[in-house]
Amino acid sequence: MAQKPTIPKGTRDFSPAEVSKRNYIIDTIKKQFQHFGFQPIETPSFENSNTLMGKYGEEGDRLIFKILNSGDFLKKVKDELYEEKDSKKITPKISEKALRYDLTVPFARYVVQHQNEIEFPFKRYQIQPVWRADRPQKGRFREFYQCDADVVGSKSLWQEVEFVQLYDAVFSALSLKGVTIKINNRKILSGFAEVIGESDKLIDFTVALDKLDKIGEEGVKKEMLEKGISTEALQKIEPIFSLRGDFAEKISGLKEILSNSDEGKKGIEELEFIQRAIKEMPLQTANLDLDVTLARGLNYYTGAIFEVAAPSTVKLGSIGGGGRYDDLTGIFGLKNMSGIGISFGLDRIYLVLEELGLFPDSAAVNTQVIFINFGEKEALYAMKAIRKLREKNINAELYPDEAKMKKQMNHANKREIPFVILAGSKEIESEKFTLKNMKSGEQNSVDFEELVSQIL
Repeated sequence: MAQKPTIPKGTRDFSPAEVSKRNYIIDTIKKQFQHFGFQPIETPSFENSNTLMGKYGEEGDRLIFKILNSGDFLKKVKDELYEEKDSKKITPKISEKALRYDLTVPFARYVVQHQNEIEFPFKRYQIQPVWRADRPQKGRFREFYQCDADVVGSKSLWQEVEFVQLYDAVFSALSLKGVTIKINNRKILSGFAEVIGESDKLIDFTVALDKLDKIGEEGVKKEMLEKGISTEALQKIEPIFSLRGDFAEKISGLKEILSNSDEGKKGIEELEFIQRAIKEMPLQTANLDLDVTLARGLNYYTGAIFEVAAPSTVKLGSIGGGGRYDDLTGIFGLKNMSGIGISFGLDRIYLVLEELGLFPDSAAVNTQVIFINFGEKEALYAMKAIRKLREKNINAELYPDEAKMKKQMNHANKREIPFVILAGSKEIESEKFTLKNMKSGEQNSVDFEELVSQIL
C-alpha cells in the first residue's frame, strides 16, 4: 500500500471555504490600502542571498530558508573546507539564493533598483507569501502571507498618523473590536541605553527588552546581565518596568527618565505629535497605547515602532507590526531615503476572526444555485439559463452527469448550495423553472426574472 503523502511542518493546505475566508480578509485590507493611496507591487519569492542576509540580525539570519544551487552544488567546495564541516563557511559556496523572510527588505531592494522610475514619495502595498525556518506553533507558520504597506521618500510624521488610522480602518472594516495598537520609538530605546551608559549595547538591550511579555521582568534583566549590561545600569533603568497610566501619563514618566538624553527627548516629541493628531481624529474601534518596552528585535527601525495586539479575549501574539526605517535603503547604497511601513498578519487575523465568529456569511463564496441534470435536452436548456445567471453575477452551475436525483440532491446538500433548480420537459414546455430552497424546503415554479429575484 502506497504511503500517504504529507506536507512539510509549518505549511498548510487550504480548503475552498478557508480560501474564501482568507480572500475576504485580503480584499478588505486591499480596499483600505487603496483608499489610503497605496499602489500594488510584487517581488520574486526568492532573492539573492546577499540581499537578505545580515538585514534581520543574527536571530533572523538563522531563520532564512536557503536554496541550494542548481546542479552539482558541492563541486565548488574544496576538500579542506568540506572536512571542516563548518556550515557558515560552506553555505555561501552551495547556496546563492534564499526565500524571502519578509516583504520589507525586498521592497528596499526594489526601490533602489527602480529609483529612476519611481515618483517619490512612493506609497506601495504588497500581499505575498514569505518563509521562515521557525518552530511551528499556534499562529506561527513557516510559510505565511504578509500584507504590507510602506511609504518611502518622506520624513513627515503625518505618515505615522496615517498608519495608525490605516490599522484602525482595516480592523473596523473587519468588525474586529478591542484591538490595541502599541507604539514606541527607537529614539526612546536609544535614550534608555544612553541614560544607563550602555549605548554600545543598544541592540542587546532592545532584543532583551522586546521579550518582556514572554520571559517577564526578571528574565529580561537576567538576559541583559548575560549580555554584559551592568547591575548599576539596570538599577538606573528600573522605572521603565513600572510605567503605568494612559498615553499622557506615560509620556510624563518618560520625560523624567530621559531628561538627560537629547535622543530620547526627540523620541518623546515624535510620540506626542502622533498622540495629539489621533486625539483630534479619534479612532473608530482600535486603542492606541504607548508601550516603552516595545522594541521589535529587527535592526533597521529608527523612529516609530508599531505592534498590534489581538483582543485580550484571544490568546494569540501580535497580528501586525512595523515602524520607521530611515536608513533601510542605505544598505543597498541609496542614502537619505526615509521610509515607514506596517504589516498585517493574515494568518493570525484569520485565527482571531474564526475564534470570535466574525466572518460574515458572504465570506463563504459558494455556488448559489445548481441545476439538476435530467438529460441532454434538459441540460442544454439549463446551460442557457446558467449563462444568463452568470451575466447577472450569480454563481451557477449544472451537475455534469445524468445521475439519479438523490445523488444530485445529496451533492447540493454536502456543498451547502442554497438553491436547486429542476428543469425537465414540463418546465421547458412552459419556459419556467422549478426553484427549490434547500434551507426551507419550499419549492416554486418561476420564470427567469422571478428566478433571479428570489436567488438575489
